[in-house]
Amino acid sequence: MRHRLALALLCAIAFAFSTAAHLYGQTPKAGSSAQETDDEYKVTTYKRFVENREPNPEVAYRAAKDYMGRYGKENDEYTRYLKQWIAAYEEDERARKAAAEREDREQRLLGAITQKKFADAYALAKQVLNDDSNNVKVLIPLGYSGVIASTESRNEAFNAEAANYAQKAIQLIESGKAPDSWAPFKNKEDVLASLHYALGFYSLKTRPENAITDFIKAAQMDSDRKTAPSTYYYLALAYQNGPYKRVSEDYSKRYGNQAESPESKAALENVNKVLDKIIDAYARAVALAGSDPQHQNAKAQWMARLTELYKFRHGGSDIGLNDLIARVLSQPLPQP
Repeated sequence: MRHRLALALLCAIAFAFSTAAHLYGQTPKAGSSAQETDDEYKVTTYKRFVENREPNPEVAYRAAKDYMGRYGKENDEYTRYLKQWIAAYEEDERARKAAAEREDREQRLLGAITQKKFADAYALAKQVLNDDSNNVKVLIPLGYSGVIASTESRNEAFNAEAANYAQKAIQLIESGKAPDSWAPFKNKEDVLASLHYALGFYSLKTRPENAITDFIKAAQMDSDRKTAPSTYYYLALAYQNGPYKRVSEDYSKRYGNQAESPESKAALENVNKVLDKIIDAYARAVALAGSDPQHQNAKAQWMARLTELYKFRHGGSDIGLNDLIARVLSQPLPQP
């Protein structure tokens, strides 16, 4: 009996050493001698570990802990090996648990965005990005969701944070980083255009000059933003809040109460150049709105503003305005 148990124990440890390396790293090989024992529990427990180590590591782990709980003070090849294996298993389990927690946080954030629970999403953002600061899968929706929160709920609380995420996402995508899928956007171009659109939106009030650049980038990409009326409406606002306000105020301050001069004519020409870009942007918004029912209320407001600006620019006349609207989409978009 003693010989049979010793042989079983020797076979068990030889099998374990021969198969352990590819799962938990290299392990020392067993010696050629076997410890003779009449302890059947010792043999069966170790055998349970060996038989389950690959197909069911959790059962093997419990067997290893049982073995070490009773025989851990024995300093032999069995206990030394099990000590290493247990440490490797526990490290692997910690890594698996951490990965599962990271995945759970990411899915909760994405789920919150899908449900338009933006406060929850942005509250999770720092923790999720602390797991992976280059996670474009979450940076893209975080970068764009501020637009949705602002336009649908009139909540601009997330705009500054969203702008940072949008900028980071653009940088990563342009450097070659990509998510597993571009959905719900159509493709890479659609994502980049939408993120530039978002950056322009966030900058409208505070940095309109920057907003112009981003809206033009969005308009020039092959995406839905190129044909979205709102792209050009916001572009018109950016011109109006930025360069037009600046040059018109400068003109009024310097030449408002003076006779016409070469300098004042040049300054007025600068004002009119910006005004022409505003008119062009409004004309594009009106043209793209077309007869789409969802844009008709906005179209009426854009048309009223366009008519006002066009008449101001053309001595009170609206002659040529309809022609402008009809042909504007066939012309290149003016650059800043």
